[in-house]
Amino acid sequence: MAGPDRRRNPTAVTAEPVVLDLAGRQVRVTNPDKVFFAERQETKLDLVRYYLAVAEPLMRAMGGRPTLLERYPDGAQGPSFFQKRVPKGAPEWLRTLTVSTPNGTPSNAMVAADVAHVVWAVNTGCLGFHVWPSRASDPAHADELRIDLDPQPGVAFDQVREAAGEVRAVLDELGLTGFPKTTGRRGLHVYLRLLPRWDSYEVRAAAVALARELARRRPDLITDAWWKEERGRRVFIDFNQNSPHKTVFGAWSVRPRPGAQVSVPIGWSDVADVAPDDLTIATVPALLAERGDAWASIDDQLCSLEPLLEWHRRDMADGLMDAPWPPVYPKMPNEPPRVPPSRARRPDPD
Repeated sequence: MAGPDRRRNPTAVTAEPVVLDLAGRQVRVTNPDKVFFAERQETKLDLVRYYLAVAEPLMRAMGGRPTLLERYPDGAQGPSFFQKRVPKGAPEWLRTLTVSTPNGTPSNAMVAADVAHVVWAVNTGCLGFHVWPSRASDPAHADELRIDLDPQPGVAFDQVREAAGEVRAVLDELGLTGFPKTTGRRGLHVYLRLLPRWDSYEVRAAAVALARELARRRPDLITDAWWKEERGRRVFIDFNQNSPHKTVFGAWSVRPRPGAQVSVPIGWSDVADVAPDDLTIATVPALLAERGDAWASIDDQLCSLEPLLEWHRRDMADGLMDAPWPPVYPKMPNEPPRVPPSRARRPDPD
């Protein structure tokens, strides 16, 4: 579709909407020429076309799951907000599910039922999707464990690669299959697709046990320290990404960055040389067509949490307390004080 010269007039938009037939629905894309990403002047319609190009693996990754929408109505360079509840005026066909946010507030979330839902959300300014670890058809069970490799300040991406190798070695030892992806920023995620037998409290307990074991094995590289002052220049395994009602930035979702970087599933063999900043809405569709979906078999590799829960039981028997929870959650049983070590009350010497 021909549009105005956006490089001379970056705020120009086309008044006429584009109407797309998707999944048996007609979805309108308004202001399709509005520039959403400054680096290459990519528009809202470019973003829609990207999501249509990756629709099959996208739905494999998040189809049927509630989502939290990260909205940038004026594009990645503008103000943003998280859409916890489907707004008034949403089409009647939009599928939703009442979920709880971490503080217990009910929220009517959009379910990623099909590509029509995805494009409807993009039209509202949603650049990327934050996805629940459970399916709308079975909200009581979390069927994903998300291992977040979060590099602390001063940590190079080569250290993240090395930490990912340690994660893989531990998972292989336990007979568990992990699926890595870039985050669209500086880290990596590794997903385990689970048998639907455990709730989010049990999944988080397993994540805590895994983080602690990794930190024991490679204390020079990996930390499980919740308090930032204790992490140092290491890769933090953020176990609390598995807390109940917690969403994680989804596979194939687009970050609010000028270059429109994407969180992309990759194979383990790709970890050594992947360049996350090169994975954008301009490059990823061709890479997908050439290489296929690295997560194509994720639903055929369902994992048991029992090996990690056994480690959790071992740690509790050894006298460890639970790891700290984020402040938005109520105080949990066996949780240590929620205060940084530097602010903890010192014992009275008398």
